[in-house]
Amino acid sequence: MIPLRDSQPSYSIPYVTITLIVANVMLFLYQITLDPFSLNHLIASYGVVPRRLNLASLVTSMFLHGGWLHLIGNMWFLWIFGDNVEDILGHGKFLAFYLISGVAAALIHVLFNLGSPVPTIGASGAIAGVMGAYMVKFPHSRIVTLVPIFVFITTMEIPAGVILLYWFVIQFFSGVGSMGYSHISQGGVAWFAHVGGFLVGMLLISAMRPRARFRSRRELHW
Repeated sequence: MIPLRDSQPSYSIPYVTITLIVANVMLFLYQITLDPFSLNHLIASYGVVPRRLNLASLVTSMFLHGGWLHLIGNMWFLWIFGDNVEDILGHGKFLAFYLISGVAAALIHVLFNLGSPVPTIGASGAIAGVMGAYMVKFPHSRIVTLVPIFVFITTMEIPAGVILLYWFVIQFFSGVGSMGYSHISQGGVAWFAHVGGFLVGMLLISAMRPRARFRSRRELHW
């Protein structure tokens, strides 16, 4: 299932969300200009490597991606869910929320992969935090979703709480299933970074006070 858009209106321009998307795209365009040796060096230097953890990489890794699909998927989810979370928190608090979620997700990935020399990159953990926040604040919002039914593809409006919980369950069980494989000899998806980021986002949004004007209005129900 691929989410296309949500029904929850945003009442401010999501400057931080837009800036994050532009920054990620610009850095990826820089990545693709590099020769393979330089690209591998960049990822090894600025990605999260559990065996030799560099604290700065917990942030820098969020702005690197492994390919077009990796980048487009992450930025698409950030665009759909990020504007509303930024709207209720305000720009500065949303940026702090995003970075904290990403750092926490990376640390959880390290915890589950101690000793691995494989670099991990991508904004998925931070965006998972945004999705967790969205589920807490807008569970009844409708997500227009592309759904395959046998040989056909159609769109359906699915409550955000349902589709985000479904996404979380997939990440969790995929993470559990991947624990039998060696992260030393192969890469793959950082499933527990997604799980951890999502849970941290749920907790963090509950601890952060929304802007006063959001507290005066209610979630849009359909």
